[in-house]
Parts: sequence; structure tokens; C-alpha cells
Amino acid sequence: MVFQGKEIELYINEVRPGIYLLDEGHMATGYLVVGETSALLIDTMCGLTDLGQAVRNLTDKPVKVINTHGHPDHIYGNIYFDEAYINPADLELAHMFMKEPLFVQMCEQFGAKMPPFRDILPGEVIDLGGRTLTLYGLPGHTPGGLLLLLKEDRILFTGDSINHHLWMQVPGALPMREFLNNLDNIMFLENEADVILHGHARDFDDISLLRCVRQGAEEICEGKTGDDKPYEWSGGTGLQHAFKCDPDKHYQQEDHVICYPSN
Repeated sequence: MVFQGKEIELYINEVRPGIYLLDEGHMATGYLVVGETSALLIDTMCGLTDLGQAVRNLTDKPVKVINTHGHPDHIYGNIYFDEAYINPADLELAHMFMKEPLFVQMCEQFGAKMPPFRDILPGEVIDLGGRTLTLYGLPGHTPGGLLLLLKEDRILFTGDSINHHLWMQVPGALPMREFLNNLDNIMFLENEADVILHGHARDFDDISLLRCVRQGAEEICEGKTGDDKPYEWSGGTGLQHAFKCDPDKHYQQEDHVICYPSN
């Protein structure tokens, strides 16, 4: 699809039987998990490709849509579906981004509109038939960040809450100490999954990334930030803290940072 003169492509990779990684122009990643009776779409990316048609080409089963959080590169593709589920703690954030002029322009260009959001909360379980996903809350990157544990395949879908380039400097992100405390509440998931698929991934990461992110957050809380460098982004300048990952585990990239406010 062409948007603002650029050709945007959706790359599809079946990473395991019935589990599809959907990479929209290397900007954001969503996932389709197909069970025996229904399917779940985790995040809809930027909406710049016909995600609805792509999903229909992959499965004819009923599809439920869940947004891991309310940022635009995870919800804008909702325009191709009838409804989507989100943690109500991120609903205000999602509605704010729906008013962005560029998104309004995109909807006008495509003749599209956002469907209604439905509430979904940590603790809920989604049964796809032979595959079950349990939701866990991880407030931090956003107030209503969700993780989804696919029990049978031992995969943890983390959206942007756990990744190699974690943004904690954005408006709405929680203070680092609160994020660290919330991480402690879900660290048991390291024993429940083998791998992570996050919201900008092109491959699996070892589940130890969860613990490594926690270590990085703890270092920031303890003031071990003497080597941190400035980080410039669209909202200004913050700091970035490099954290280490296990040398003997598989990660899809070698650089790992947490970005956070400079004051």
C-alpha cells in the first residue's frame, strides 16, 4: 500500500505452525495465533497495509483482536476489524492518538474509521481451542501494558513492555521504580515461557530478556547511570541506559537500552 508516497509492505513469517509474525514495513510487529476453533491477533500495527485481508488469507476462523497497549503503532490497524480489546487503563491514551492529524488523514484516504474498544483485563484467559493465552499486566511503558502467555507453546508476547529498546521517557510512562516493582510481580513468567516475541521483533528472543530488562531498570533506580548517553527523540532529549544480556542465549539483536527522562 502507498501512503504519503511510500510503498509499505507487510512481511509474514510463520514462526511456528499456526503462529504468524506480521512485520509492517519494519515499523511494528503483530502476531496471529491460530487455534483449533478461533484465532487471536495481537496488535494491529500502523494500519498502513490491509491487515484484515492478510489475516483472512491466513485463516478462515473467527479472529479476536487485542492491543497490548494504546500507542499508535499497535492500534491503528484496528480500522480493518469490527472491534478490538484493550486494557481500560490505556483507553485514554488510545483515544488521544486517534485524534492525531496524520491518522485522521489516513482514515480519510482509506475511507476507514476506528472500531469500538472493548475492555479486557489481566487475569483473563483466551481459549482458541488447543491453545490458551493468559493475560498479565505490566504497567510501565504505558499504564495498561499487557503481556500474553501462550501456555502450550511457551511463548510470551510482550508488546513494547519488554524489548531491546524500551521507551520509558514517553508521556504516560510510569516512574522507573514503579516499573521495577511491577516487573517483580511477573518475574515468575521466566519459568513459564522459553521465548519472547515483542512488538518490534523479527525473531524470537530468549526469555532471559525479561530478567535482563529488570536488571537494567534496577541499575537506573540505583543510580548506576554514569555512562548513560543522551537520547534524542521526537519529544525532546532523554537518556539511554545500556543493559547486558546473557552471552550464551539467543537474542535477535546485540544492543539493549532503556530510555528514560533526563530529569
